[in-house]
Amino acid sequence: MQIPDVSSNWENEISSITIGATEEEGGTRSRTITIGGETTMPYLHFEGSMPNRPVSALEIWDVRPESWPEILKEPYGDVLGDPVEWAQKCEEDYEPDLLCLRLAGCDPYGEDRSPEQATKIVEKVLDATTLPLIIWGSGDEEKDNEVFTLVSPAAEGENCLLGTITEDNYRTLSALGKADDHKVIAESPVDINIAKQVNTLALDVGYDLEDIVIFPNSPALGYGIEYVYSIMERTRLAGLKGDRLMAQPMMANIGGEVWKTKEAKTPEDETPNWGDLSKRGPAWEATTAFTYLQSGADLVVMRHPKALEEVGRTVDRLMGDGEQ
Repeated sequence: MQIPDVSSNWENEISSITIGATEEEGGTRSRTITIGGETTMPYLHFEGSMPNRPVSALEIWDVRPESWPEILKEPYGDVLGDPVEWAQKCEEDYEPDLLCLRLAGCDPYGEDRSPEQATKIVEKVLDATTLPLIIWGSGDEEKDNEVFTLVSPAAEGENCLLGTITEDNYRTLSALGKADDHKVIAESPVDINIAKQVNTLALDVGYDLEDIVIFPNSPALGYGIEYVYSIMERTRLAGLKGDRLMAQPMMANIGGEVWKTKEAKTPEDETPNWGDLSKRGPAWEATTAFTYLQSGADLVVMRHPKALEEVGRTVDRLMGDGEQ
């Protein structure tokens, strides 16, 4: 029986985005990371090309993450209270592709740290590490605008990925990204039309579509992941079919969602039938990441080193570089 050719020819390719800048490029990073550039749906190598391997970042906070479960804190030990040492440990011991510094301490409902304090931490992390850097705000839009007004120029030349712009809060960070040569994360709820609107708004104020990474809110396995999968898949299909507003790389915030779930953090004595917590939590995180990688994610932000390692091995296999 002859197997029919079911491959598709797409009209467009996903834009490529490079994060980080080496000394030759005006920065201090040891290497750069490029994502995107696909001419096919994920891992259909017979149909088109995936010139850039999907990548993983490890998340670091500027304050000690007291809300994290002990199973997640354990791999980092005493460095959790020092973002510089924490970043160094991640880079040296766990070897992610990027680092993701979350400025959680700036949250006005938390420690309410000042923009000046945040800027000093960003500068220290950049001085102490060599990997490309994602800088993520606290999530409070008004405060993040104040923080990034100082943080963005302080990191000028490093070609960081800054987040996030939203439908209601895009002007400040778009302008800063343009002025200081950074990339930006375009965040949207689970709605493909709003995702397109955020990109349109950034374009209208002069930001380049080719410097945007799409971020649809990405719940954990078991919490609506199948619906978000379909949104990301539709986004990628639209980009390949020629929709310029949807032809950007995509990312997913894995660790930030997974470690809020009961499946990842409930102790074994409360749920003895759920298995070994030391394996269950990282497995829940890794499996969530696998799902989004299959839907088109080019970048996943992780928290547990074991999950990061498993994602790396899986991407090797999907890209044809590892054991089957």
